[in-house]
Amino acid sequence: MPAQTAGTLHVVATPIGNLSDLSPRAVATLREVDAVCAEDTRRSRQLLAHHGIERPLVALHEHNEAEAADQLVARMAAGESLALVSDAGTPLVSDPGFRLVRAARRAGIRVSPVPGPSALIAGLSVAGLPSDRFVFEGFLPAKSAARRQRLLQLAGETRTLVFYESSHRIEAALGDMAAIFGGERQAVVARELTKLFETVLDGSLDELLARLAGDANQRKGEFVVLVHGAAGDADAAVVEGRRLYAVLQQHLPPSTAAKVSAELSGAPRKSLYGG
Repeated sequence: MPAQTAGTLHVVATPIGNLSDLSPRAVATLREVDAVCAEDTRRSRQLLAHHGIERPLVALHEHNEAEAADQLVARMAAGESLALVSDAGTPLVSDPGFRLVRAARRAGIRVSPVPGPSALIAGLSVAGLPSDRFVFEGFLPAKSAARRQRLLQLAGETRTLVFYESSHRIEAALGDMAAIFGGERQAVVARELTKLFETVLDGSLDELLARLAGDANQRKGEFVVLVHGAAGDADAAVVEGRRLYAVLQQHLPPSTAAKVSAELSGAPRKSLYGG
């Protein structure tokens, strides 16, 4: 009796907004697999129905992935082929899935990408910022103190920075970026990419913050925020000064902390105080 041939795990990118962005290959793959592993089965069912696809759906999200991975690998080892999709875009990019992919690869299961939309790449492609090298940071911490601490660690990064952000934190996140990176740092806010109300705004962080503060519609939806990398030595001095200031202000009055930080780092005092 011939040995059982294992199935394949297809990692399928789905639209980030416009349903027409599902590729013909993705449609064919989703029609052929034995089941579709989806982060939100309700949302994925709508996508499949739009394209006339009827396949069993299996919930796979951050809360059950570790437990479900072994069961799904066993199904593929027995000959089934599965597709992995996220709510929108390319799976594993700020979404669940890496545990299943890792388990499948370790079990000798073939893992095949079906590439397509990604909000990260879509935002980068229209930003007009340097794109030869970039750093993807996903979602920043929800709390301001932790968010600022992470931004301090990134303030000297010379590559373009790319973040995802939600509607209820976008204004606060931009404010923290302006405080840490400097309000003059150039950036782009890409909102609702490929959807009906898509907008791409560019300018300094201070300018973008003012535009969002003055227009409630620009604070709605899903966001990709792209920030120009640090320019060089001058920015590096400000980064070090702000790092020192963040520590010293816990022990000294703000004006004294700014003065000492400026003297030690060589950064202009006005770039530190209040940041």
